[in-house]
Amino acid sequence: MRKRVLILSASVGSGHVKAAEALAQVMRCRPDVEEVLSDDSLDHTNVLHRQFYSTLYKKLSAMMPEFLGWWYEKSDDPWFADKGRLVIDLPQAVPLMNLVKQFRPDVILCTHFMPAGVISWLIAKGKLDARLGVVVTDFHFHAFWITRAFDWYFVAQEEDKIHMEALGLPGDRIVVSGIPIDPAFAETVDREAVLIRHGLDPAKPMVLLAGGSLGLSPATAAVRQLLQLKPDFQTVVVCGKNEEMQSQVSAIIVGRETDFRVFGYTHEMADFMGAASVLMSKPGGMTTAEALARGLPMLILDPIGGQEERNADVLLEAGAALKCSEVTLIGHKLRRLLDDPVLRGRMSANARSLGRPNAAAEIARIVIEAPERNQVLISKLRVKVLRKRVVEGGNI
Repeated sequence: MRKRVLILSASVGSGHVKAAEALAQVMRCRPDVEEVLSDDSLDHTNVLHRQFYSTLYKKLSAMMPEFLGWWYEKSDDPWFADKGRLVIDLPQAVPLMNLVKQFRPDVILCTHFMPAGVISWLIAKGKLDARLGVVVTDFHFHAFWITRAFDWYFVAQEEDKIHMEALGLPGDRIVVSGIPIDPAFAETVDREAVLIRHGLDPAKPMVLLAGGSLGLSPATAAVRQLLQLKPDFQTVVVCGKNEEMQSQVSAIIVGRETDFRVFGYTHEMADFMGAASVLMSKPGGMTTAEALARGLPMLILDPIGGQEERNADVLLEAGAALKCSEVTLIGHKLRRLLDDPVLRGRMSANARSLGRPNAAAEIARIVIEAPERNQVLISKLRVKVLRKRVVEGGNI
């Protein structure tokens, strides 16, 4: 029987939405899928709830990143965080519940913990008969992702699975799939053609400076540092949706336009990453997954405390990145990479070993083809036992 698939994201940053889009793209190519609906769950809540998740996150990222990192660590309490979150989310989620009821899905995939918690609650209360897959979009499993009813968790790395099993989640339902990214990142790129298309020199290395889809990045300061270096490389600067940043960068490269190309939001990231020698970027979950799929060495800039710091740890431990703690060191760190092709090659191989360019297709295969079996339903009594374990053993 062909399946109806609902994919729920949340526009908190762009990574959750992009992961959902990647899943929808591969699902729509499957002959055993009848219909796919990919939707932003925050479009089905009230304005205040939407602003609490989306607008507040963006403002804190830009203005109070230290607080955001503190809150990330403080709220990472396994088997405690989920109850408080549902108190906030459930009263606002009636339109979302109605959407689910109207669509009548066989399978639901959630790329953000807010809809995952709501769907899990519906299943646990016997109000919904559908299989639930929770798709974690960073390289660290935070307690906010815990749900009490589910069929699968899809995570980025083996350490996530080990950590989740220690928290009491059943290991046979945790799949180390990688983060779902656009299938274009699995395709071969003609580097020369990409560079020529944008008027760049294929004989020179290309540095990709990514400001992120929201433009929350020290890209302007980074460009000032790059302008001080010998012009034996060229730079593509992607400013995302930050028009002010794009204007600033365009202004400071006047006279050096031959060495720089400046873009706002673009759909060419798969090509740019395939043509680049080094990526300079904040280590968001999606950007990190895309760079690993391309085997692209990273120079990490200004990670936000919390999930971005954890993503950076993964890259640094694997030898796939260098970290720039001060903007004044950008030139030094980049020069080290550009002048040492052996180091770049080693970092590229390390990155590629972690990359999972076909994660979206693998997740789709599992949720559509896996045989029926009982859902995981973690009882209140079991939650009490797991909470007691956390209290006695200390927060992990």
